[in-house]
Amino acid sequence: MGASGNWARLHGGAARSGAPATDEAFLDSLRRGSPFFDARARMKRWARERFALGADDAIAITEQPTALPGFPPVETLVEFWTADGTRHHFKVFKPLGEVRVDDLPPGWMKDALAVPDGYGCDCC
Repeated sequence: MGASGNWARLHGGAARSGAPATDEAFLDSLRRGSPFFDARARMKRWARERFALGADDAIAITEQPTALPGFPPVETLVEFWTADGTRHHFKVFKPLGEVRVDDLPPGWMKDALAVPDGYGCDCC
């Protein structure tokens, strides 16, 4: 979930009631210490530990709505790149704020999460 995501869901207030969110509420959501940033930092830490990633290995975490039947309304996408440039990815079928460390794949699956060169998918 970035600035274009469903940020208001994590922040209560007017946006939950359907009223338009104010600019100040939006800016508050972007300030460090918000539930989104706390959850994202926690998830990055877990991914770094779980998959033995180095400090320079990039990690991207986003949250997106889904409209597919049988899927949860919001899912968390995790991507990381290792030093050799290999991209890895997985989904957690929960909003970012609800993800727990046990929801991450086991560390031994790291190689299975790699995305082959030239592989394109619309899942993440």
